[in-house]
Amino acid sequence: MHLSLRTSYCFPPLLLLIFLSIPSYARSPDEANSNVSCSQGDVCSEGVILPVWNPQNPSVGDKVARAIVYFVALVYMFLGMSIIADRFMSSIEVITSQEKEITIKRPNGETTTATVRIWNETVSNLTLMALGSSAPEILLSVIEVCGHQFKAGDLGPSTIVGSAAFNMFVIIGLCVYVVPDGETRKVKHLRVFFVTAAWSVFAYIWLYIILCVSSPSEVEVWEAVLTFLFFPICVVQAWVADRRLLFYKYVRKHYRADKSHGIVVETEGGEEMVKETGFTKMDILELDGMAAHLDGMLGGENGLGGRDQEDEARRDMARTLKELKQRHPDKDMEQLIEMANYQVLVQQQKSRAFYRIQATRMMIGAGNILKKHAADQARKVVSSGETREQEDDPYTTRLEFEPALYQCFENCGSLKLTVARHGGDAGSTVKVDFRTEDGTANAGSDYEFAEGTLVFKPGETLKEVTVGIIDDDIFEEDEYFYVHLSNPRIVGWADGHPVAVDTGAPTPKAALGEAHTATVTIYDDDHAGIFTFESESTRVSESVGIMQVKVQRTSGARGLVAVPYRTIDGTACGGEDYEEVAGKLEFQNDETMKIIEVKIIDDEEYEKNKTFTIELGEPVLLEVGQKHGDSNENKPAVGAEEEEVAKMGCPSLGEHTRMDVVIEESYEFKSTVDKLIKKTNLALVVGSSSWREQFVSAVTVSAGDDDEEESGEERLPSCFDYIMHFLTVFWKVLFAFVPPTEYWNGWACFIVSISLIGVLTAVTGDLASHFGCTIGLKDSVTAVVFVALGTSIPDTFASKVAAIQDQYADASIGNVTGSNAVNVFLGIGVAWTIAAVYWRTKGQPFLVDPGSLAFSVTLFTALCVVCFSTLLYRRRPSVAGGELGGPRTCKMLTSLAFIMLWLIYILLASLEAYCHIPGF
Repeated sequence: MHLSLRTSYCFPPLLLLIFLSIPSYARSPDEANSNVSCSQGDVCSEGVILPVWNPQNPSVGDKVARAIVYFVALVYMFLGMSIIADRFMSSIEVITSQEKEITIKRPNGETTTATVRIWNETVSNLTLMALGSSAPEILLSVIEVCGHQFKAGDLGPSTIVGSAAFNMFVIIGLCVYVVPDGETRKVKHLRVFFVTAAWSVFAYIWLYIILCVSSPSEVEVWEAVLTFLFFPICVVQAWVADRRLLFYKYVRKHYRADKSHGIVVETEGGEEMVKETGFTKMDILELDGMAAHLDGMLGGENGLGGRDQEDEARRDMARTLKELKQRHPDKDMEQLIEMANYQVLVQQQKSRAFYRIQATRMMIGAGNILKKHAADQARKVVSSGETREQEDDPYTTRLEFEPALYQCFENCGSLKLTVARHGGDAGSTVKVDFRTEDGTANAGSDYEFAEGTLVFKPGETLKEVTVGIIDDDIFEEDEYFYVHLSNPRIVGWADGHPVAVDTGAPTPKAALGEAHTATVTIYDDDHAGIFTFESESTRVSESVGIMQVKVQRTSGARGLVAVPYRTIDGTACGGEDYEEVAGKLEFQNDETMKIIEVKIIDDEEYEKNKTFTIELGEPVLLEVGQKHGDSNENKPAVGAEEEEVAKMGCPSLGEHTRMDVVIEESYEFKSTVDKLIKKTNLALVVGSSSWREQFVSAVTVSAGDDDEEESGEERLPSCFDYIMHFLTVFWKVLFAFVPPTEYWNGWACFIVSISLIGVLTAVTGDLASHFGCTIGLKDSVTAVVFVALGTSIPDTFASKVAAIQDQYADASIGNVTGSNAVNVFLGIGVAWTIAAVYWRTKGQPFLVDPGSLAFSVTLFTALCVVCFSTLLYRRRPSVAGGELGGPRTCKMLTSLAFIMLWLIYILLASLEAYCHIPGF
């Protein structure tokens, strides 16, 4: 197809050489004065910016040299216009991606918030998207009129008509062919397509009316103004069609989740629509392009039928990560994230602006932006998930307990607490004070009060604090007390005696760490214990593997005790979400904790909230423990009250005998998916956040391969990529000065970009006019063949990529009809309105020669009818089943037919311009 596409580009110049040698038809005597203009090209005249190249009549050799210079400069300007148009389209993508929060009130009175797009898709396609795609053609028409004393020219209008013909026939013909064999692409928003197609045909019929019927050879002010006003009328009617307000005045609104962007989009209709119209559900969906959101339209009593799909994009990402992990177990997390990100970006529905940007950047050696974005975001997600170690002050020594929690039995005698030294100068001597403090345990009756100072000599990192524990034979609750560190300081050693350090900066410092207080719990050893879970419920990630649940033995630890346990299904099922367990825990004498292990099955789900229960049975005392030194002779006498308390020493269950376990999705997995979803916004892919990023991108060459592989891994640049990079590096660096799209939500980039497009368009128009007059071509022919082709090449490759990747035909051919109409209403409408008003203020009419333009418009309109009829005929299941693709033979015949329509248009328009066939 690339060969046929390039061949088609070579046909127009060859045809020009052929028909220029054909004698013109015999004109009437009244037309004798125009024979010279028919048989020759336009005389070179001063351009808007570029002066004419003198002398006017050079030799053949000089003329060839000039033509080569003009042609090379023209091609180079086309490259520059493509690059600045890429920046312009990036700003448009960011602008049209803006969102806002709305409040939705349900029938039951509850309210919820949702995020919706500010710009309607159809409106943005017909306004900003069309302007970005056709800005050079539109501005060329305006600049030509304003730069030539407000007189009508052939270059601007002919470029618009020629570009429309190229878009309609060549681009659509290419899109029909490039769809893989056996696949089809249908227009999703068929009603909008009908409206824009009708307006695109009417636009050129209207040009014929005002040039040849209403006021021949003159454009009046009302005609020019009305031409411009057709633009907002066209946009409004397309919006009405998109909102389904043409035949249904009262519709029931719904909200559905847009999988592409993870936001809520308002929709209309429902069951009532089906009943009132008599259409089947699929008829309505096919007509309005809502087949992808059947659940959102027809489900839900509360008008939120698609509400369950709001997180579908995240679940899709989770499934994608899981599948890739299974298929590529050797890949690390960064590679898996990159592959998943790229795969989701490829499958995501994209705007016309994105395809235009992608095509331009691959063409100029800037690389596949999807692959580059996926790789960058994978690196960011992985790096953000890594734990960053806190950088301590290298001159500060920190002192703290290690660990901060201690437990002991009341018969242990004494307890040693460890104080650790971290960081700082290991050769210095450090001191820190310690002191005990009562909690529920009291100094003197439960433990021995202690205070003092610890001295860390050079090289020492650990010291111990010893606290005595007091034992008794009376059952009592577990008690605790505290040990505090305070007053850390550094001292020096001179001749073996400590002196204060008095050195220059930086001065070593000592400070307390986070664990500067230790908590000591004293367990009673006169009771068999109370057995309980730490809490009544807990949450666990499904990726934990083996879950460990602590069973605590409090208020005593005497004797050998068995505690039965088992798991009970809830919403989580044994064998599916976890492995069932049952058994007994045996607590030895003085043992205070046991672990129950439960294996959790990892399903790698984005959202999970399933529960099961672990239950403890009644504890059984298997063997009574004997304290060291106990005997009947030395056992002290106790009173009646104390004896009653002692009877309470049998093992029992505590407060939490059942623990509800909630199995949740993996936090790391969900966090990764959430970050990826945020980064799959196409506005982030094509946009920029800083000038540094833009300049780095401008001087970096990347692979422009557009093969959409699953891996998404970037390839090495090819020779073609390097050539295109060095050819365009001047433009890329120059346009890197354009404000990033993050500024003013894209509007700063929008304003600067369109201004630069205007400057380049003025220079390009002058080059095209000088090139045409140098080789003897009229402006109308130069515009139709060269300028229209040069400005449409990025759109050609953008439509090709869209036809292959997108599941619908809207992005590839839907833009053609809309932009063709917008080009006339904006490009010609604005230019002629300015000129008509100017000449009206002078008291003179605005004259426009209807000859070549009227003929081109009429010819193009007739061929458009053939093109649209063919596309609609292809929608029949028996033919192709869609506008694009289908059986190989069918799509080849369609593509060849469309290419022939374009060649016929070029041939006849050029023959008429040189008077070989009669015009109007």
